[in-house]
Amino acid sequence: MKRLLCIGLLLLSQYTWAQRQQIRLSTRNISLVYNVNAQGRLVQQYFGQALVSTGADSAAKGGQEAYITAGMESLLDPAIRIVHNDGNPSLELKYVSSRSDKKDNNVSTTDIILKDPVYPVSVTLHFETYFQEDIIKAWTEIKHTEKQPVQLTAYASSMLHFNAPRYWLTQFHGDWAKEATMVEEKLTKGNKILDSKLGVRANMYQSPMFLLSLNAAPDENSGEVLAGTLAWTGNFRFGFEVDEKNALHVSAGINPYASEYTLQPNEVFTTPAFLFTWSDHGKGQTSRNFQHWAVNYGILDGHTPRLTLLNNWEATGMHFDETKLTSLFGGAAKLGVDLFLLDDGWFANKYPRDGDNAGLGDWDTNKDKLPHGLGYLVKEAAKQGVKFGIWLEPEMVNPKSELYTKHPDWILRLPNRAENYYRNQLVLDLVNPAVQDFVFDIVDKTMTDNPGIAYIKWDCNRMLTNTYSPYLKGKQSHLFIDYTRSLYKVLERVRAKYPHLPIMLCSGGGGRTDYGAMKYFTEFWPSDNTDPLDRIYIQYGYSHFFPANTMAAHITNMGKQSLKFRTDVAMMGKLGYDIKVDDFTPQELQFSHEAVTTYNRVRDIVWYGDLYRLVSPYNQPRAVFQYTSTDKQKAVVFHYLMNTRRVDVFPLVKLQGLDPKKNYRVSEINLFPGTKSAFGNQVYSGDFLMNVGITFTSGKIKPLTSNVLEVVAE
Repeated sequence: MKRLLCIGLLLLSQYTWAQRQQIRLSTRNISLVYNVNAQGRLVQQYFGQALVSTGADSAAKGGQEAYITAGMESLLDPAIRIVHNDGNPSLELKYVSSRSDKKDNNVSTTDIILKDPVYPVSVTLHFETYFQEDIIKAWTEIKHTEKQPVQLTAYASSMLHFNAPRYWLTQFHGDWAKEATMVEEKLTKGNKILDSKLGVRANMYQSPMFLLSLNAAPDENSGEVLAGTLAWTGNFRFGFEVDEKNALHVSAGINPYASEYTLQPNEVFTTPAFLFTWSDHGKGQTSRNFQHWAVNYGILDGHTPRLTLLNNWEATGMHFDETKLTSLFGGAAKLGVDLFLLDDGWFANKYPRDGDNAGLGDWDTNKDKLPHGLGYLVKEAAKQGVKFGIWLEPEMVNPKSELYTKHPDWILRLPNRAENYYRNQLVLDLVNPAVQDFVFDIVDKTMTDNPGIAYIKWDCNRMLTNTYSPYLKGKQSHLFIDYTRSLYKVLERVRAKYPHLPIMLCSGGGGRTDYGAMKYFTEFWPSDNTDPLDRIYIQYGYSHFFPANTMAAHITNMGKQSLKFRTDVAMMGKLGYDIKVDDFTPQELQFSHEAVTTYNRVRDIVWYGDLYRLVSPYNQPRAVFQYTSTDKQKAVVFHYLMNTRRVDVFPLVKLQGLDPKKNYRVSEINLFPGTKSAFGNQVYSGDFLMNVGITFTSGKIKPLTSNVLEVVAE
């Protein structure tokens, strides 16, 4: 009897000790609670709606190990796998300590230290919580003090565990010109993997972001939804494992494919951050969480106005001279945009850049095309009231270039194999410090030799194939990771010298769209596909994680839609033009100039307001988006009729996010000269607009037409 009593007291004391080790991460609407079990291991106790009372945490049930290790008793896909000096491929992690601090009134940090009781290996789980935005950032540091290097073969940034009757996964799949296509599917037992193995242009087929819906299929305004993305500009991996008990285990991190990492004693391996949010109000709320977080924390100069621009690509391609370019500056001035962007084709002399098969890597201004240099263009643009920007692709090289001949050791390519080209180019070995200096110097020399350049478009047009680093020699499995880290080193140097220079992130379209890179960039290029019908889907997809001011949206001649339709779609992002302005009719020029003025007036609502996706293009042959200022005083509504048919009947559209007690005047803006609005200029209560709604199709339904409404409180 005494023995049973002692055992009971021991178990009770262990349980009580574990309860004292409870670690609670909180935001305005989310609680993530960890605890320490009787074996001394960290477990996830709860994740979901914020628990107001701390005492409620003890009632939450959950006991799955927070960061599952390989080689022990767990049958699940591990977060970490390590092979020790003696060949032992196991790791046990026990709780040591934790610490939480407040950085300010909104941001808090928590560090949880775990150690192996036998081997000198420690893992620190780091968390940063953003209270108002309901965003949690999680990453991991791995370190050891064994006498010899150890090998890491798995190293997730984070794991989360769920228990629900059903799960739906939304992935953002695609290809060149088809980026961020949404695919929703129900998860079944077993493993579902979303990943990339492309190295540099890593997001070409699969964007590093996902939505997970619990209990029911995903909905815009209701239901539990987890939204997650990895802040890493390289190979990524998301694992979704539904076990035999129907529990779901989610892991996120760098893809360990071909990336076994040899970790030296005392070296710290730091994983990229996994960013996630949760809401029981559907996909719309998780999107708004990410968009507000990004503007405040995730992107460079999030509250700084972006530049509207005119690009020369559609007008000239690579075939231009000074006279042709300076004549285009007038078009930028007529539009009223801020900047003229000179795209590809301005450089290289021995192998002139007249096509994509030559010159890449030789960054001297082409003397035949531009005898007076870029500085002359900067000054000529300024005379016409516009700034000047330039295109660069500094990580790449054409075999037909002086750089290729001079530095064959700077190029990623397999020995004893034929070179494999994509877009007639190869990738430079950015792991090599000499190449890092070269890439930084391209930017630095361009800027210092041509004072006044106000914008850079940074491109990256191929992925990694047939890849081997001359610099890494026997450590080829480090290449995928070290390339991305080296890119960040270069970007850190660029930002140290040019902290606020606007730079667009481009990669053959949307091949790089992640928050690992976006802290160095002001915007990204979602797709080379600028057909507005396709862009509705592309921008819709990206809007689940990115704010409008990050998505460069240019008006071009791609597609058969009207100039108004193309303009209305582009105004939903960061407006720009890539078109022959001189081909405009007087009415088109008047409309475009007025559209730029209108855009500048309403852009703050679009960039910084709350987005409500009222009608999805996946559900109807139309799309409706509403942006509302945070004070609920103003809103802008974009309505696009797509490939509609005569038999289509569309219901009223109910607005969201307004004040039901206020009255709002609704008027149509961005009208083409000579046309009249069918909406009049009417006043409705916020309650009416949100509960009854308004029609956008009162007359004859015309495919490929659009409306922009301004809603202002009186």
